[in-house]
Amino acid sequence: MESKKNPQEQTPSKTEWPIFEIFVRSKNGLEHRHFGSLHAADAQMAIENARDVYTRRQEGVSIWVVESKDITATNPEQSGELFEPAEDKVYRHPTFYELPIELKHI
Repeated sequence: MESKKNPQEQTPSKTEWPIFEIFVRSKNGLEHRHFGSLHAADAQMAIENARDVYTRRQEGVSIWVVESKDITATNPEQSGELFEPAEDKVYRHPTFYELPIELKHI
């Protein structure tokens, strides 16, 4: 005879759910911005929860969810090794150009 499992036993507890990072693109924006993190059983649940939590006032047009474990980040302690090579490329920072007075908002 087959025993029936309790539905709560089939679903992992909330503390076992993975953490998802939430990125939302606003109506007037071109890029997605990080809005926060939340626990969810899967990506679809993360999107639905992110919609409810982060776009309650209909300010978003697109939501991305990424499991936190899938994000690779730099180590702040090693930032010098990674970012120092850019310091010798002054041409990337146009601070030596003189702009006409008419261009006030650049």
